[in-house]
Parts: sequence; C-alpha cells; structure tokens
Amino acid sequence: MALVVTQQVPTSSSMSVSHGPSGVGTARRRLRAELRESGTPETVVDDAVLILSELLSNSCRHARPLNGGQGVRASWSQEVDGSVTISVTDGGGPTRPRPASPSVTARGGRGLTIIGTLSRAWGVREAEVSGAVTVWAILSAPGG
Repeated sequence: MALVVTQQVPTSSSMSVSHGPSGVGTARRRLRAELRESGTPETVVDDAVLILSELLSNSCRHARPLNGGQGVRASWSQEVDGSVTISVTDGGGPTRPRPASPSVTARGGRGLTIIGTLSRAWGVREAEVSGAVTVWAILSAPGG
C-alpha cells in the first residue's frame, strides 16, 4: 500500500486591469473563481472580492494608471493557513490613501473603513523611484 501525502501550498495571482470600472469587474470575477476553486469558504471569498473592489475603485477615483499607461495591477495570494492578501498597485495620485469620516449623506468615503473592518491589517507601500503606490489588505483565515 502506498501512502500519499498532500501539502497545500500558497497560491498567488497578479493581473493587469484597465484603470476604470471594467477593470474592477474583470478582477472581481477572476479572484472569485480562483478562491472558489481553491476551496476557500464563501464568506472569505465575498470579503476578498469586496476588498478588491474597494481598492480598485479607490485607485480609479484617486490615482493615475501605472507608468502613464492605461492599467493598474491587482494581486492576491493565499497562504497555507487560508489567509488572503490582496493588493492594488497604481501610479499614485495627489493624496495618499487614508480612512475618512464621511457624513451620513455622503456618497463615498467609506471604502478604507470597510477594508479596515474586514481585514486583519492593511497599509500602503510607495516606490520612491517609480512613484507607484500599492495598497494592500490581509484577510484572516476562517476562524482566525
């Protein structure tokens, strides 16, 4: 009798998407499909898709595309423990991402607060040479 041992390994994806609403939908669909395929619980999939949507929407609204082009980079990885890291890299903008305190009737300004609520941690990395800005968030594993 042969003994077969399987080991779950981290998975990751990175894609360039258009700097606009169509890019958000494309990235959401791919993230959802890949996380479902890996057996990720639906609640984690839903939170990950929402975080990616917020990050990409903020990039479209507040930043430039990468390298003067038309795209931004969306990336995600899933660790062996089930945690998911999501990031969006763009060409930066006139301000840096920070949570806001919008009024009750404001039409926006809640994205980073939502991300902060759903994730274990989030942050911003800036590339000094290129001016690229990456906003990332880490979702805890289920039950973690």
